[in-house]
Amino acid sequence: MKVALISDVHGNLEALESTLRDIERQGAEKIHFLGDALGYGCNPNECVRLIDKHCEIKLLGNHDYAAMGLESTEHFNQLAQASMDWTMAQIKNKTVRIMADFELEAVFLDYYLVHSSPTDPDKWRYILNPEQAVHHFDNFTQSVCFIGHSHYPTYFELDPEGWIAQRIKNVIECVEDRKYIINIGSVGQPRDNDPRACYVIVNTEKNEIEYRRVEYDVEKTQEKMRKAKLPDFLIERLTIGV
Repeated sequence: MKVALISDVHGNLEALESTLRDIERQGAEKIHFLGDALGYGCNPNECVRLIDKHCEIKLLGNHDYAAMGLESTEHFNQLAQASMDWTMAQIKNKTVRIMADFELEAVFLDYYLVHSSPTDPDKWRYILNPEQAVHHFDNFTQSVCFIGHSHYPTYFELDPEGWIAQRIKNVIECVEDRKYIINIGSVGQPRDNDPRACYVIVNTEKNEIEYRRVEYDVEKTQEKMRKAKLPDFLIERLTIGV
C-alpha cells in the first residue's frame, strides 16, 4: 500500500493543489496530514477544506493551534505573528469547527505521526540535529516517527548500539532493527533551498519512504500575498525556498 504524508501547507493553495494532483498520479491509497494547514499563505479556509476532504488522519500544528485560540502568538517571531494576525482575521467559523476534529498525534500501522516531536506534542519542540533527536526516540514505540514543523526534509536513524545518524536521501529503506524520526518537509513553505512543494510517499509493503518534490505556481501565490499586504520577506522566500 502507498500512503502519502503531507505537512505544513500554511495556506498555500497552489502548492496544496499541485501536491494532491501528484499524489493521485503516484497511486497513493491514503493521505495523512501532519499539521499547520494555515499561517503565512492567503487561502487558509480553502486549504483546510481540501485537507479535510482528502486526508484520513489530520493533525494540528502550532499555527493551527494559535488560530483556534488555544494559545497565544506571543512566542511567534514578528513576521509569523503578522501573518497569523491576518489569518485569524480571515478564517471562518466553519474552518475552526473543521479543525476542532484534528488531533495532536496519531498512529497507523507501525508509524507514529505528530507535528513537532513525540515528546509533549503540544510544546512544539524542534528536532534539527542528532543532539536534539536523542531525547525523543524513547517517546514512541513504533519503528518510525514522522514529523513536520521545521520544514526541512531530513531524517534521524537510531541503530541497535544507540548511535544516531542524520541523513538526507530521496529514498529511505527502513531497516528492521532500527528506529527512525523522519521529517517529511513542507508543502507550502519549503525551507531547504528548494522552492518546490515537498511530501513523502510511504510504501508499506517495501518499508520504503520516498520524498517527492512538486512544482507549483509560486508567482500566483506571491501575488495573493502582495494584495494582502503581507510582509515582503514572507513573499520573497517562496522563490528560493528558505
